Amino acid sequence: MMSAVNDSRFQSAVFLLTGIPGHEDIYLWISIPFCFVYVIAIIGNSVILFIIKTDPRLHEPMYIFLSMLAITDLGLSIATMPTTLGIFLFNSREISIDACLGQLFFIHTFSFMESSVLLLMAFDRFIAIRNPLRYASILTLPRIAKMGLVFALRGVVVIFPLPLLLKRYQYCRANVLSHCYCLHQDVMKMACADITVNNIYGFFLTVSVVGLDSLLIFLSYVMILKTVLSIASPTESLRALNTCVSHLCAVLLFYTPEIGLAVLHRFGKGSSPLLQVLLGYITLLAPPLMNPIVYSVKSKHLRARIISVFVK
Repeated sequence: MMSAVNDSRFQSAVFLLTGIPGHEDIYLWISIPFCFVYVIAIIGNSVILFIIKTDPRLHEPMYIFLSMLAITDLGLSIATMPTTLGIFLFNSREISIDACLGQLFFIHTFSFMESSVLLLMAFDRFIAIRNPLRYASILTLPRIAKMGLVFALRGVVVIFPLPLLLKRYQYCRANVLSHCYCLHQDVMKMACADITVNNIYGFFLTVSVVGLDSLLIFLSYVMILKTVLSIASPTESLRALNTCVSHLCAVLLFYTPEIGLAVLHRFGKGSSPLLQVLLGYITLLAPPLMNPIVYSVKSKHLRARIISVFVK
């Protein structure tokens, strides 16, 4: 009898998403920049994918990795767009527990995939600068495809247990989430149970995936800098470093707010709720918006191809 009550109570549980607290009366106006950001992010990443796919001259390792980055950015945008625009356009705050768990699965999976792609791009830049003569022979298309598949599977496999762990909990508190989308570290706090397993596993994932990837990216750039400093010509050194600017911007756009938000959720109990909300938006909206812009501006071949398409 008790289990039946608990099951019905679990099945009927819903979460309330949060937009921007205290600004509910101007949500319709706030929705305008959000719509603009999503449109630019989706169109920008789609254009990059289309151009790289249709131009054989761009079938090089750097641009293939860029297309992987565009796919993960598209995934992040599509995963967060329904609930974000639902709140600001229609004030639709309720989300069922199954929809919430599905959304957090895709958000965390695409975030981990993006971290992996940024690591692969760092490796790409290291090989291009350290051993340019063997660059094409080391990063062949089959090898790139295998690396991409391995890291995509890693993202799915390590995140898959999270919804299953959250599914077994009862949620009997005021289930008001901190953001307009579902995150694991936010949802698990709503459970009326011991969440030690989720805490440990979530912390392990953060350290072993995001932490390890960022450390390897840092070491890659230490090796790149060491290689560049050994080049006699200052002009060649600057030219080599210039090829890394776009990737460095992408790394900073992804890791800085991601790590900041993780720290706030775990240790910032007295922090401003508005700060958490704003940092949450920056974490998931800034990379999909800015990555296509940064790479289009910095890549001469990609920029020329984009201009030629729109001129036609």
